[in-house]
Amino acid sequence: MNMNKLSVLACAVMLAPVSAQAFSLDDRYQDKDGDLIADIPEDSAQLTDPSTLIFAYTPVEDPAVYREVWSEFLAHLSDATGKKVQFFPVQSNAAQIEAMRAGRLHIAGFNTGSNPLAVACAGLRPFAMMAAADGSFGYEMEIITHPDSGIEEVEDIRGGELAFTSQTSNSGFKAPSAILKADYGMIPGEDFEPVFSGKHDNSILGVANQDYPAAAIANSVLARMLDRDVVSQDQIETIYTSQTFPTTAYGLAHNLKPELQEDIQEAFFSFDWEGTALEEEFSKSGEAQFIPITFKEHWEVIRKIDAANGVAYNCQ
Repeated sequence: MNMNKLSVLACAVMLAPVSAQAFSLDDRYQDKDGDLIADIPEDSAQLTDPSTLIFAYTPVEDPAVYREVWSEFLAHLSDATGKKVQFFPVQSNAAQIEAMRAGRLHIAGFNTGSNPLAVACAGLRPFAMMAAADGSFGYEMEIITHPDSGIEEVEDIRGGELAFTSQTSNSGFKAPSAILKADYGMIPGEDFEPVFSGKHDNSILGVANQDYPAAAIANSVLARMLDRDVVSQDQIETIYTSQTFPTTAYGLAHNLKPELQEDIQEAFFSFDWEGTALEEEFSKSGEAQFIPITFKEHWEVIRKIDAANGVAYNCQ
């Protein structure tokens, strides 16, 4: 398979590996202050103040589970803004990005790898990330296999198959592609056969059920699935663990009224996690609060990975 011909299409939004170039926003957005995210429009006619706010969490295997996980937070968000808030169960990164670009999504958590595409093509303004109680944050990319695969080290993948999630995913595609090329001289489509599962959950289940011999995944997702007994530790073996990366970033559509954006951000930072479904779910991966972040600083390593992969964002 020729990886240069692969693309991810979200209606009019496309990501394709090409020659490296500096990160930039789509022409429909402005960045006068140089913070690498879309400015809030100065023209009041371009601002929106929806009666119902639409919220989406990054795509997961079972969106219905996360509707309940986020229910108490969304009630808090409704109280803080005085608006109805609706949970939108997205099925893919592409659909999530297109929904925000089209004005149908106002608040969302975008996973690590799709975050730059959402910023560039959908006008996402990231402002928060989950962290541990001590303020530490992050997850690692792991390459996993099952005990009977015959794979004991990364080199054993050569000539076989490796499952990725989607081309917009950092740990599910971008980081492992860069690492395999730089450290092992292995290129997808040349030295091994890449397959795409769509989601980290799918990749983990695929390895556990021996549908895939190996997969590149985010270990934060694996930790939550192990804790819920969706898979068991004896079904999974880790053969590679990366450096630490930032987690899902939460952000806003750029054209929400400034005072509404402030109210939404304050709701994130004032939410009391104790005793909530959010705490129960995300404490499994060590998270206990929302902390402020900036795309320019915290996503610098991800933009570097994109550059190493020769990735450019073409928004049409």
